[in-house]
Amino acid sequence: MRKIWILGLALLLRVCLGLGLGMGPELAMHLAPNTLPDVQEAAARAVIQRVIGPRSSKLFIVEVTRLLEFRSFQITMLDSGQILIGGWDGVSVCKGFHHYLKYVLNRDVDWFKMRVELPTNLQLPNVTIHSTSASPILYHQNVCTWSYSFAWWGIEQWRRHIDWMALMGISLSIAPVQEAVWQEVYSQLGLSAAEIEAHLAGPAFQAWQRMGNIRGWGGPLKLEYQRLQELLQQDILRAQRDLGMSVALPAFAGHVPTAMSRLYPKANYSAVERWNSFPDAYCCGLFIEPRDPLFDLVATLFLRGVVQRYGSNHIFFCDPFNELQPPVAQPEYMRATAAAIHNSMRRVDPEAVWLLQGWMFVKNIFWTDAMMEAFLTAVPIGRLLVLDLQSEQFPQYQRTDSYYGQPFVWCMLHNFGGTLGMFGSADLVNTGIEAARRMPNSSIVGVGITPEGIGQNYVMYSLALERGWSEHNLDLDRWFRHFARTRYGVDDEGLQQVWQLLRHSVYSFRGLQKMRGGYTVTRRPALNQEPFTWYNATDVLEAWELLLSARAIIPLEDGYAIYEHDLVDITRQYLQISADQLYDNLKSAYRKRQGNRFEYLGSKLLQLFDDLERILASGSNFLLGTWLADAKRAAPSAKDKANFEFNARNQLTAWGPDAQIVDYACKQWSGLVWDYYRPRWALFLDDVALALHSNRSFNSTAFRRRVLLEVELPFSNKSDVYPVEPMGNTWFISQNIYERWKGYLRDTQFLHNNRISVNLKLGVP
Repeated sequence: MRKIWILGLALLLRVCLGLGLGMGPELAMHLAPNTLPDVQEAAARAVIQRVIGPRSSKLFIVEVTRLLEFRSFQITMLDSGQILIGGWDGVSVCKGFHHYLKYVLNRDVDWFKMRVELPTNLQLPNVTIHSTSASPILYHQNVCTWSYSFAWWGIEQWRRHIDWMALMGISLSIAPVQEAVWQEVYSQLGLSAAEIEAHLAGPAFQAWQRMGNIRGWGGPLKLEYQRLQELLQQDILRAQRDLGMSVALPAFAGHVPTAMSRLYPKANYSAVERWNSFPDAYCCGLFIEPRDPLFDLVATLFLRGVVQRYGSNHIFFCDPFNELQPPVAQPEYMRATAAAIHNSMRRVDPEAVWLLQGWMFVKNIFWTDAMMEAFLTAVPIGRLLVLDLQSEQFPQYQRTDSYYGQPFVWCMLHNFGGTLGMFGSADLVNTGIEAARRMPNSSIVGVGITPEGIGQNYVMYSLALERGWSEHNLDLDRWFRHFARTRYGVDDEGLQQVWQLLRHSVYSFRGLQKMRGGYTVTRRPALNQEPFTWYNATDVLEAWELLLSARAIIPLEDGYAIYEHDLVDITRQYLQISADQLYDNLKSAYRKRQGNRFEYLGSKLLQLFDDLERILASGSNFLLGTWLADAKRAAPSAKDKANFEFNARNQLTAWGPDAQIVDYACKQWSGLVWDYYRPRWALFLDDVALALHSNRSFNSTAFRRRVLLEVELPFSNKSDVYPVEPMGNTWFISQNIYERWKGYLRDTQFLHNNRISVNLKLGVP
């Protein structure tokens, strides 16, 4: 069939005249790559082949045609019995294929399941479907995701993830790798190799060095690794653009090494404020005043190097004040700063659009309405695209009256640090997107997911992206039921009830509490924690029981691996809840000076850690060994493996030289439970029990110092090797744990001592 490649005349005129861009499709079309239809078709065809295999993929014919509406797909059956999927671009074709897979064939994918087995004798249903995205832009990624989740990925892992992005209809992401460019720029400006090395952070901490929060921590970053990352980024970009995805590249935000003052002593700098108590050696770089000539010099050298290496979709991201206070609290200064930053992009690319994370505005008293308006309106309307980074909980588009007319993307942040724990706000996501679209004079142009870390709560990300494509609110009851059917490949009322119970419990969060994965099992022990929940533990227990009982009906070839994953996850979740409940009662026992009760409860908590380790060790996606092995594999040489392992261990635990952000990126993984979390709690329980029996108060200061020196800091420097393959039968282990902990609920001594009741929410009555 003939392909027609049409670029809207109105858009062409605006670009030629250098005018501001309009909203929605016009902006998205401006950013779209000029990839030929044949290339996009081939890329989409390859995605389908990787998902369902070469045999089944022959059942589908794909076509990219701009005769269709912007970001739309059309599905019809040909006389040959094959299904024709047409799309505005390669991403739309892949989205159409995923729609057919999920809603016609009742099969689905997941971050951990990107291969679907279709029957050999499958008769494809004859359907005619046309669908257009209600969001011109569907966005994915957070600058932090590249350190919390992608740090050790190679091209194979990226290929799977890009395939998933295309199937979800994602049309815009970021490409933040930039260290090789900076190495060249800083050398060209006259910095020594040692000065550059002192500035660039290690492989697990690059996201925060890029934003000016830290410098040098976890380094050095070898030249060989910089080059490997640059090559990887080029492969990623090629795969994304071949599918029609747009990708934002990094621009200069103003942060430079402290050594720049040696070379340019007369430039106008300000020292970046100390971030999270990092010591002098790793903090407080310099911020160049954007109106200083040096800013333009550095920005031009850097952005030219970026575009030369990576091409361009005319969109560039930078965040000059991410969790950092601007040096001057005046609207005029903020207006001039924003204008100068955008102008530095336009000098290299006159069509530049600035992609900005709105995170710096969230709960920051510096950003008054006047300051925000001055900053946001300094850039021509349509040349600044704002990611409203946590719209589901702290939306800023409402406060700013739709960012004073600048286009924005409604984003679900959801996760901080890549922490595990079932959590989400399904109803708020469903209705929040609708509210943003219906707001008077709304400038919303898209929907996105911006988690700091992926690999957990897949249901929430699937829901948010599907809602972003849909024009209307989803029927969540029906959506969750169908999610269960497609997830396991079987239509079963019990499995559907599992997800209804989870929907109305763990995925029903409403509130303003900051969710940071601060669960008892993964936090440094103390007597002043206040765990909380918003749902009844009964629902999780019942869902767990139903999931266990479904074992015999799960198809082995298509649904069992994801079934086992979910079984590990829900077992982990119930143990997490029980640990919070145990902790509350441990505090009660200490407060009442009940030494025997405290020791009894402590023994149950240690048993819980043992059970948690066993169930996590049985799941292939819950292993510390995999994270560490991937880190060492990413090292450019054998002598770099130790530092890469240090980076991987430190990020999960101490997050800094002296536990500056301890437990922020915590993971409930096998290995971490046994060698890090359990030893901390064993020390704590011993110290508190000794205090009780000695009739004295617990010395929390002494304990914090002891656990820091004996467990937390040493863990970063260890080199123990952990399994990279699961151990044990997940179902039998989960069933055993279920019987034990359900039995405790019937144990009168346990109930008396622990006062756990599945009918009670967290808290000591």
